[in-house]
Amino acid sequence: MYVWDFASLWEYRSLLLAGIGTTLFSALTVIAAGLSLGVTVGLGRLSPRRCLRGALGVYVAIFQCTPVLVQLLWFYYALPMLLGIALTPMSAAMLCLTLYGGAFYAEIVRGGMLAVDAGQTLAALALGMTRAQALWRVVLPQALRHMTAPLAGQSALQLKNTALLSVIAIPDLLHQGQLIAHETYRPLEIYTLVAALYFLLLYPIPILVKRLEKARA
Repeated sequence: MYVWDFASLWEYRSLLLAGIGTTLFSALTVIAAGLSLGVTVGLGRLSPRRCLRGALGVYVAIFQCTPVLVQLLWFYYALPMLLGIALTPMSAAMLCLTLYGGAFYAEIVRGGMLAVDAGQTLAALALGMTRAQALWRVVLPQALRHMTAPLAGQSALQLKNTALLSVIAIPDLLHQGQLIAHETYRPLEIYTLVAALYFLLLYPIPILVKRLEKARA
């Protein structure tokens, strides 16, 4: 029978803490940047200008219909060759995951906006508001109720996607776990511990969403 030995991993705690720090930094960066991009693109997808809607639709389709791992490898290996510039692994990863997340955030924003009755905008305009004021004061607050859970789910997915950074040797939590597994020959223990740490990082997200929904109710 296999004898589990988690105690042997204690001496590698600094590596795991460093990996957690890299994972959290990467996740917060791509979530914030991707959400900002997604709001911009989502609103642009509702524009009356057909050319703008079409161009943004192509961007969304490309990133939604190709695997994120393939995108990450393309950004890291192919993009620098095409542009003739040097990208660090972290720069390539942040750019890729921001654009990937932005495509999904954009559709969430667009869907939330479309879920608000058009009469709300007309009523705001009838009260003398401009279209911009109607958007920010009337439509968006109502649309946010429809978007809270999907946005949280996509943000959790973005955090999980940071595990792919290990593919291009970024020292995130999974990469540090791989190094420890090679050093200790204890893959069962270290990958179990890594999975548990990811769970602890992700579990607060649905709890926070439930509390927000209860507060609004």
